[in-house]
Amino acid sequence: MGLVKEFKAFVMKGNIIDLAVAVIIGAAFGKIVSSFVADVLMPPIGILLGGVDFTDLMIPLQKAATEGEEDVVIRIGVFIQNIIDFLIIAFSVFMVIKAYQSTQKKEEEKPAPPPEPSKEEKLLAEIRDILKERPVN
Repeated sequence: MGLVKEFKAFVMKGNIIDLAVAVIIGAAFGKIVSSFVADVLMPPIGILLGGVDFTDLMIPLQKAATEGEEDVVIRIGVFIQNIIDFLIIAFSVFMVIKAYQSTQKKEEEKPAPPPEPSKEEKLLAEIRDILKERPVN
């Protein structure tokens, strides 16, 4: 039964929940970027390169032996799209981390409030103040 309690405590920690949310949002963001690259970015690039559809850009290696089989090809166009996807996602993550780090630096630059005096220091200050009030003989 202790293992179940430990697992529950582990899962309920804030960091694990934050990580799960980040993974889900990251996966959705990846789909958005993939769609942006495939549906918005690559068609104009294909037109600029002479009407090339990048998904059809491939290097044939071997023709199919029978009609039911597919040709053996290297799908270089899909690979290029995936590289562009990666670069956009990597740049986006870089910008998010950079923004996060700049907020962390601002928090670090704020001076910490001075520590409160200890009980001994307070007591010594009271004794000092009492001695100042007494007349000197």
